[in-house]
Amino acid sequence: MTAEPRTETPEGTDPADVPYFTRPVPHELPPNLRRKANPWVGSGQPEPTDPVDGPSPTGSAPRRDGRPGDRSAVTMSRSVPVDWALVAALRDQVSTEQAERFEPGTDALVREEAGKEAINRLVKQASTDRRNDGKTEFTLAQREALRDAVFNSLFRMGRLQPLLDNDDVENIEIYGHRNVQLQYADGTWVAGQPVADSDDELIGLVQDIASRTGSGARPFSERNPYVDMRLPGSGARLAASAWVTDRPVVVIRRHRLVQVTLDDLVELGMLSPVAASFLAAAVRARKSIVVSGAASAGKTTLTRALCDQIPAGERIATFETEYELGLQDLRPNVIAWEARPGSGEVGLDGRQAGESTIAEALWRSFRYNRSRLIVGEVRGAEVWPMIKAMESGTGSLSTTHATSAVAAIRKLVTCAMEGEEQVTHDLATSKLAHAIDLIVHVDLSYDPTSQAPRRQVAEIISVAPGERETGYATTRIFAPGPDGAAVPSTMPDLDHQGLEAYGFDLHCFTEALHQAGPAGRTTTAVRS
Repeated sequence: MTAEPRTETPEGTDPADVPYFTRPVPHELPPNLRRKANPWVGSGQPEPTDPVDGPSPTGSAPRRDGRPGDRSAVTMSRSVPVDWALVAALRDQVSTEQAERFEPGTDALVREEAGKEAINRLVKQASTDRRNDGKTEFTLAQREALRDAVFNSLFRMGRLQPLLDNDDVENIEIYGHRNVQLQYADGTWVAGQPVADSDDELIGLVQDIASRTGSGARPFSERNPYVDMRLPGSGARLAASAWVTDRPVVVIRRHRLVQVTLDDLVELGMLSPVAASFLAAAVRARKSIVVSGAASAGKTTLTRALCDQIPAGERIATFETEYELGLQDLRPNVIAWEARPGSGEVGLDGRQAGESTIAEALWRSFRYNRSRLIVGEVRGAEVWPMIKAMESGTGSLSTTHATSAVAAIRKLVTCAMEGEEQVTHDLATSKLAHAIDLIVHVDLSYDPTSQAPRRQVAEIISVAPGERETGYATTRIFAPGPDGAAVPSTMPDLDHQGLEAYGFDLHCFTEALHQAGPAGRTTTAVRS
């Protein structure tokens, strides 16, 4: 979205009277595809200007060594100082006004518009009060920063919002209120400004955000010391813990590539054209695929690109603990289920009131005429819904953390045994061997000089039952090449050669295999 040009405030106009908040949030793009901005910037109305030294809050700064991305110098200095005690006081006033004016359930946009008017009025009054007390009135930049802070505190993510608005920031890690670490898209880590004035305030910020997530409140207390949630409209996922850690810890991961294709990933160097051809055909042929890799390796990004290969007319269902794939924002025929933790007393069935699980959603989805079932990240008990989705023959996709493709099988076996009582290693192995067709492993490495992250598909293996019912066999169709990227290794079996009918370029695969020399068939049968 291109910012509109600024204009100078007409002479004699009180800047606090300028209608900053007149432009509504655009609705033509899905929330996780929009570039966020301050709610009053770019309204097309006259806007006050008060130049501040340094780059703009959302701009990039060059590294001191000449490479792009080192923001440490500007991260700590570019913001206009804000009186956070005053922010809290103004927030309370606006909140009280809204409680008196609106009934519960009033449309959020109506509340926001009224809130903007109230914030403008109260900031103007606060500046006037300073003048009456013999102090210097707020500058235009200070008023804008104060309005930002109050609005974000009421309707957005509080002091986290400026970081979420910055497209360059990829990950945010907070270790107690004083220690904020930011990772930029080029891999650079820098120190950020505090997002709270105390650990208690940081906990309160997380509690406030958790209480107003779009999918229902998520408890965060001494009784529930962990919380995982999707931040509405930001394409980010927040994980936090307190009381069981020495200090409150908050980690926010952002997905910068939301609407992405396999061609995009080929261009970015994540995989080769022949590997992309193979995976695209596998999705169209309804092969069940698990994407494995380390944290931040690009598993979700690759899964989105694979989902892009699903024919447009298919009816899709996704099942996630927190929304990450975002397919419901990209296609009109997607039902997205999200697990919901319970709260309150435990019932006779052993579940907390309001709890909704992925397993329950998957069971109910069979009444919704879905042609493709996709279970998101598998960390534990989600493995059984994944197996059931794959056994339905819909061509499911899932992700899991693992160090290699074969290690992903061992990880999923462990998850299956932990997720259900009376499940033996033999049963878990047999179930997975029959359910999974392919495992795609994504490797994350860092350039030794610049520390820039490098994400690439390293291997693609096929999975099949082994010689015995309790075993599985794997074939490395693509293996790591000299630079770590996946290259053709073994001719696919007859079943996968049938992918040629779905667009797989078998000729290019064969040529690349011959150029690499005889790789040999790398099939391993594993028994319990």
